[in-house]
Amino acid sequence: MPKITIDGKDCEFEPGQLILQVALDNDIEIPYYCYHPGLSVVANCRICLAEVWAPNPRNDNKLEPIPKLLPTCQTTAGDGQVVYTDSPKSIANQKAVMEYLLINHPVDCAVCDQAGECHLQDYAYQFGRGTSRFQEQKIKQPKKDIGPHVLLYADRCIMCTRCVRFCREITGTNELVVEGRGATEQIDIFPGMALDNELSANVIDICPVGALLDKDFLFQQRVWFLTQTPSIDGITCSGDNIFVEHNEGQVYRIKPRTNLDINQWWITDEVRYGWKFVHDENRIVIPSVKGEDAYEPTEAPLAYEAAYARTNELLGNAKHIALMISPMLSCEDAFLLAKYIIAHETEVTFGIGPVPHAGEDKTFEGGYKLYSEKTPNARGVMRVLEAFAANVLDYQEFVGRLRKGNGIDALLLTGNYPSDWVIDSFIQALESQGAKSVILIDTLPNALTEIADVIIPGATWMEKTGTFENVNNRLQTFSRAIKPIDYCKSEAQIALDLEADRSGDDVVVYDAASVRQTMADTHDLREFVSEVHLPPQSQKIESDMEVVKL
Repeated sequence: MPKITIDGKDCEFEPGQLILQVALDNDIEIPYYCYHPGLSVVANCRICLAEVWAPNPRNDNKLEPIPKLLPTCQTTAGDGQVVYTDSPKSIANQKAVMEYLLINHPVDCAVCDQAGECHLQDYAYQFGRGTSRFQEQKIKQPKKDIGPHVLLYADRCIMCTRCVRFCREITGTNELVVEGRGATEQIDIFPGMALDNELSANVIDICPVGALLDKDFLFQQRVWFLTQTPSIDGITCSGDNIFVEHNEGQVYRIKPRTNLDINQWWITDEVRYGWKFVHDENRIVIPSVKGEDAYEPTEAPLAYEAAYARTNELLGNAKHIALMISPMLSCEDAFLLAKYIIAHETEVTFGIGPVPHAGEDKTFEGGYKLYSEKTPNARGVMRVLEAFAANVLDYQEFVGRLRKGNGIDALLLTGNYPSDWVIDSFIQALESQGAKSVILIDTLPNALTEIADVIIPGATWMEKTGTFENVNNRLQTFSRAIKPIDYCKSEAQIALDLEADRSGDDVVVYDAASVRQTMADTHDLREFVSEVHLPPQSQKIESDMEVVKL
């Protein structure tokens, strides 16, 4: 393979790669603002300029300096080239560019949401001058509300134009433009338009400074207090890779996690802001049993004991049990609940919960695809249940079976949807056949919570570990970001607790990896070991700036 030397380090590269890409692949830091791997190259920030020496074929391939500094984000790497990003000429350019970018920049880092993850802060420390020579009056630009999710602080903008290129090349909606010239140019929305497409908030992620800010996250939390937990989109079928950012049990924001095979560098606004039900004040947080007084929070152990005992009593006396697994649950949840029901050695009808759709599938200019299906694991749940039964009913078939009766006398139902999922026909089907025992595991109140014999609070995907299978049949694990709210438990742990209560054995603590191994070993689900894609570890969000100890 061809080789290039960058700051004394020999690096192999693929033909056609840019010098900056080669440096990034080899953990060599070259400062840059305007470059983004998902966008076109414009080379307008100029801070990545470097001194390049290249072999001269007319002079025995002797290395000779190229007279001008070259933008490494736009210059193709060549075999035998030697690049200096730390030479006097390169350093002088870096300092000059930083000085230019900071001329009109306000000194408001103390109140800026980007503080702690701002490339302008980091590069000012690493590559800028120690003092400012600017004595003139700064040009002040206005703050603008440019869309339902995004604020523009134009005085912080360094004109990298990432956001403009994103709206042109990725979404194809062209809401943002560069207005004006010279020192007065600024980013603005196109007249008569607002930044209101399905991917609009991604401009916040790609902005290297604090110019584009998230209305929802504004002034909520300093980023260095947040912990990033790798997760998977738990709202739609896309399987987008995300980071859940949280502190002390509170989720503050969701950010995209790069996966070129699935979501590239982006996520939809629906995924970014659709998690609020996790902290809904109406969450079901303690078990309840029909006919018994409501339990106080201090009586949570007693509430679970009563709920488990009543559940096992109702299911133990049933001749025909119907189990409906929500497509919002993980594969592990579905497996352990099905395994628990099968242990009753009675007739079982398996069904999958409703799979809601909204709108139509849509492919954007840059290749990102938006799906109308609004559940994360319909295929995974179906795959697991089919390991237990030859005929797994979809939601409409399940409701039809309830309406006909067919001897079903106990139901175990799961929800975990971000909004009310119970339709009238479902309630009518239950009521048409008279009294049935209904056990409900759910997160939010709905029509079923009014009639269920036992209600057990479940956990959302952010509060547990598991596996989802996306629309393209890709299995991906996700990690627990926060502890379950109050006294909620994951459906997998509830299944283990119920089995322990039924058999009198000791309670087993849920471990996702062990459950997947059991699935592979005993239920012909070997792909849950061979196909599952594991996420990286959780981490604290830290600035790239070196900490200075005084």
